[in-house]
This record gives sequence, C-alpha cells and structure tokens, in this order.
Amino acid sequence: MALSFARDEIIWLLRHADNIQKKSTDDFIDKHIAELIFYMEELRAHVRKYGPVMQRYYVQYLSGFDAVVLNEMVQNLSVCPEDESIIMSSFVNTMTSLSVKQVEDGDVFDFRGMRLDWFRLQAYTSVSKASLGIADHKELGKMMNTIIFHTKMVDSLVEMLVETSDLSIFCFYSRAFEKMFQQCLELPSQSRHSICFPLLCAHFMSCTHELCPEERHHIGDRSLSLCNMFLDEMAKQARNLITDICTEQCTLSDQLLPKHCAKTISQAVNKKSKKATGKKGEPEREKPGVESMRKNRLMVTNLDKLHTALSELCFSINYVPNLVVWEHTFTPREYLTSHLEIRFTKSIVGMTMYNQATQEIAKPSELLTSVRAYMTVLQSIENYVTIDITRVFNNVLLQQTQHLDSHGEPTITSLYTNWYLETLLRQVSNGHIAYFPAMKAFVNLPTENELTFNAEEYSDISEMRSLSELLGPYGMKFLSESLMWHISSQVAELKKLVVENMEVLTQMRTSFDKPDHMAALFKKLTSVDSVLKRMTIIGVILSFRSLAQEALRDVLSCHIPFLVSSVEDFKDHIPRETDMKVAMNVYELSSAAGLPCEIDPALVVALSSQKSENISPEEEYKIACLLMVFVAVSLPTLASNVMSQYSPAIEGHCNNIHCLAKAINQIAAALFTIHKGSIEDRLKEFLALASSSLLKIGQETDKMTTRNRESVYLLLDMVRGR
Repeated sequence: MALSFARDEIIWLLRHADNIQKKSTDDFIDKHIAELIFYMEELRAHVRKYGPVMQRYYVQYLSGFDAVVLNEMVQNLSVCPEDESIIMSSFVNTMTSLSVKQVEDGDVFDFRGMRLDWFRLQAYTSVSKASLGIADHKELGKMMNTIIFHTKMVDSLVEMLVETSDLSIFCFYSRAFEKMFQQCLELPSQSRHSICFPLLCAHFMSCTHELCPEERHHIGDRSLSLCNMFLDEMAKQARNLITDICTEQCTLSDQLLPKHCAKTISQAVNKKSKKATGKKGEPEREKPGVESMRKNRLMVTNLDKLHTALSELCFSINYVPNLVVWEHTFTPREYLTSHLEIRFTKSIVGMTMYNQATQEIAKPSELLTSVRAYMTVLQSIENYVTIDITRVFNNVLLQQTQHLDSHGEPTITSLYTNWYLETLLRQVSNGHIAYFPAMKAFVNLPTENELTFNAEEYSDISEMRSLSELLGPYGMKFLSESLMWHISSQVAELKKLVVENMEVLTQMRTSFDKPDHMAALFKKLTSVDSVLKRMTIIGVILSFRSLAQEALRDVLSCHIPFLVSSVEDFKDHIPRETDMKVAMNVYELSSAAGLPCEIDPALVVALSSQKSENISPEEEYKIACLLMVFVAVSLPTLASNVMSQYSPAIEGHCNNIHCLAKAINQIAAALFTIHKGSIEDRLKEFLALASSSLLKIGQETDKMTTRNRESVYLLLDMVRGR
C-alpha cells in the first residue's frame, strides 16, 4: 500500500509537470521528491531481501486464517451448486496443505491454478440465472480477493513490486527526470537521496513487451545513458567538493611553512622596541590554528559546510556497491575513483605553478607540503566511501615520475627537469649563479641584472630532498638522463675541438718535459677558452647531479633503509677481478639508489651512444686521450681570470672552476671505461701535463697572468682527491 500510494503521488506530479499553470508553478515543483523515491527504492530492496520472511508469514496466514474463514463461509452458504462447491473445496484444501517447512526447504510455490479457478468461479456466479450469485455474497468476494492477494505475496513477489511501484514511466519524461535530479543535487540535504535516480533506470525495462521487441534496444540505451549520466554527475559533484576541501587544507598547510615565521619574529622584535619607546606597533597577525577556535556550537565555517555536503553525497555513492541496468553493471564508487584520479593529476601539475613565460615554478618543498595536504584529505574520503584511495595514489603519483602521464600531458618530473636544466643551470653557465660546495647549494652572485628567483631556495639540501620525494627514483633517473644528454652534447663539441687541434696536442702529449717547446705549441692551440668553459659546464651539471643523488639516497634511506644498506654492501664489495659488465650492473643499481659510484653508469651510457661509424675505436680512444691533454695544458690560462680566486668560505671559486675537478674525474672514468683503457694511467698522464703547465706559471713575471696561480693549483689536489 505504501509503495502504491507513493507511486501514485510521483506519477501525478510527473504528468502534471508538463502542463503547469502560471499562477501555481510552485505547486508542481517538489524539491523533496528524491527522498520519496529513495524510500520507495529502499522499501523495494527490503521486500526483495526479506522475501522468504514474507513468504513464511503469508503461508501461515493462508493456512492458519484464510483457509479456516473460507471454510466457515462455504459451510454457511444456503445454496452451493456442485461445481462451485468443488472449486471452493479445492481452495480450502490447497491452503490447508501449506506449511512453513515448504518455505524452509526452498520449495517453489505456484498458485496460478488457484487464481484461474477464482476467475472461473466469478464467471459462474456472475451470470443472471446463477443459483449462487456473487452479488448476494459480497463478503465471500472480498475474502477471495484478499486470499488471491496473499497468494501473490507468496509466489509472485517480484510481479507485485512491479504492479505496485513501477516507475518506468520516467523513461518517457527524461527532461523532467533530469530536472528532478539537478534539483536534488543543488539541495545539500537531498543529495544523500540522489542514488535513487540511477536505481530508477533499472525500472525502464519493465515497460518493454515481448510483442514489441524493436522498442527494447531504444529503451535499454536510454536507461544506460541516463544511469551513466546520473552517476557521472554525482561523482563530479563529489570531486568538486573534495577539491574545495583540498584547497582550504592547502591554504591552512601553507600558513605553517617556515617562510611565514619571519613576520611573527619581526612583530615580536618590534613589539619589544615599541614598548621601550612607548609607540603603538602594527596589529598582531593571526596565528595558524585560530580557525579551530569557536565561541559556540552555532558557528559554522565554510569547511564545515563542505564536509557536511560531501558526507551527504558520499552516502548516496556508497549506498549500493553496484547496480544492474539492462544486463549492464554500474559501480558508483568507480566513477568517483576515476574522477579523483583525473583531478588529482591536474591538481599536482597545477600546484607547481609553472609559468613558461616568466620561468617561475613552485619550490619543491612547498609543492610537497601541498601534495601531502591534498593526500590527507583524499585519505579521509575512505571514512565516507568504501574506495581504495591507495590505488588512486599509486596510479597518479607513479605517472608523475614519468616524462608524460597516461593522457600524454607533461608531469611534474618533466616540468622540474626542464626548469632546472633550462633556467637554473643555464644561469650558472651565464655566470649569474655559482655552486658553493660548503653550502651544498647553488647561490646567486651579485650582478647588474638581478634574477627573478633565489637559486639557493631551489637547490639546497631540503629542497633537493623534497624534489626526490616528489619525483621518486624513476623521476630522478629521468632527471639524470636529461642531465647526461646535455653533458654528452658538450663532450661531442669538445671532441670536435680536439680534432681541430689534433696535431698540436699529439706533440704536446710527449713534450711535457720541454717547457720552451710546450710554450711554442700552446700558442698554436685554438679555442682554449671554449674547452675550459665547456668542461666547467659539465662540472656544474655533475655537481648538481651529485646533489640530486645525495638527496635521493637520504630519502630512500628513510623509506627503505634495509634495501639501501644491501645495495651499499653490493657496491662496496665488488671484487677487483670482476668483469666490467657485471660491475657496471652493480653501479647502475647503486646509482638508482642515489649512491656515488667511481664510474657513473648514466654517463657511460650517454657517452657510449656517441660512437661514430666513420671513426675507428683506436681513433676514438686517441681523441679521448687528447681531450684530457687539451684540458691539462689549458688550465694555466685560468690564473689570469679575476674570478678564479679561491674562497675558503664557499670552498670554491666564484666562476665555478672548482667544478672542473669533478668533470675531469667523471669524464675520464666514463671515456676510458668505454674504450677499455686504464683510468689510473690516463689521470697520471693528466696530472703530469697539468702540473708541468702550472709550474711554468711560476716563471712568469707578469702579475696579471699569475694573480690567481695558487687558487688554480688547488685544482690538482681536487683531481688527485678522486
């Protein structure tokens, strides 16, 4: 009865909604209609779920009450023809034979024959000359109709649900149906009932008929499209609410960043000084956490409203694990999961605040704080909906460690890699930034054109660790490969310069003990400054990579300490007689964990791809040897540079020539591993040539040429310190 009355109310409203009179528009708009439909669906679900309980009840009703009452009525009939008597006796016998055990044993009931006999009895007793007229025995008619209803509640429960609560009429009123859904979502108190609209789509197939099969596909398609649209809109609404909550939480997390404490410290200092002078200071800044203090329970913040709306909507999404519409299964939670993945991906990339025009980007530590705040909110969604949020994190964050995501869009890995290569390291090459080994960071140098960013705020230990946390080992590997690509292009240019000066360098290689001859040969060399500049660039890139690798090692040591220690054992205990291929595999593993290696595997891979088909391996090896000669004999020219002065405070030189040592060590190790030469012998040769060339500066009388001689001498110790 409840289902039937509710259905009639809904159908009346639906049919009259298309013919609204202008004066009484509000009478035909019911914003709470979703709640009524929801309770109908809930009641229908209970009927299906507790079908055996209802069967048990009505079987007892038929056998214990209906059969007794009908038998008394039959006995009290004054006139009862034989045919009618046989039919009514069969009714009583059928009902009397029923037992609860049949329900418990799972027997299938079928009272269609009994209902057919009732139709026959009505026909017999409705003719004009019938000896037993149904019109004269109204109580018998009422009783039999009640019994027929009771039988249907035993063997035709599903058909009874369709008969009393079918709302397939919505199939033909899709515009009104969609409007009701939108009104439901707009009202936060009603959004918890929005799941009833997708559930109603399962009713549509009830209006199809086997005698009109061509309608089946059209109605089925409409039910699927509407169900998909409703679930998608619900997921979008939930996603938008979650995004708003995340934005609020990110703002609160931002207030806790160390950079904001400067104002608080400044105010505290000013407050003391104002007290001494008696002047009023500036108004005190609100501290983080003030938003949690409430004067009374009636105070409702925007965050409270968002959480309330989200919990209401999530109740609806979590109401059913899945629903079947026209033999298709829909899972509401999967809609939410997929939308959260897409939005989380876009949000992470958006939070980098990368501006290609101005080359601005968020600091890695600030991005990491925002991402963690975002993840905390997403984890709390598991309290509302039964979804695997860890799967969302794995899918999204792993994609962010690659160059492009699954949609072909740039990730934070590609954005940060491009920024560090094209902005920070390019400014180092231009002489605006220097690498300070003492601080383990890149620092801005005082120049005429001030840079728009502070290099130290992007390259110190904490920022590099944050970058490692964000990019992970895969992302840091991509960063390393990009750095190595730049190094390999510089080495290719250096080899061209070596080829141009090959004859002179070959003579210089064997004449390092003849100072006068060396001086004459040196004057014939071309592009000396270019060689040193390119080698310095290589050294700067390698210094940046060592910072990144160290940060990666620190991060991994926190996350997987036992695995990292195992990798360290592998690296530290490679036997000297081990084949180089095996050793390189161990180095590659070590490098992936951020451990420093004697031979950089990424650099070996990058340089080995440069092998030219036209040049023989012997010629390639000779060029590699002469490259080291070229660098060694070019070092004395650095002494005349004003910027070459060594600073103990930074443990380096302002023009980054201290990075030459790392470049020489790493390039020599990589090149002579590729060409299977002796790294130790080649470095001894380099030191012999370099020391001979540098000692020659001591005989110079020109102070301009020798002003930073001692600072350049330190390079030999750095190379030897390999």
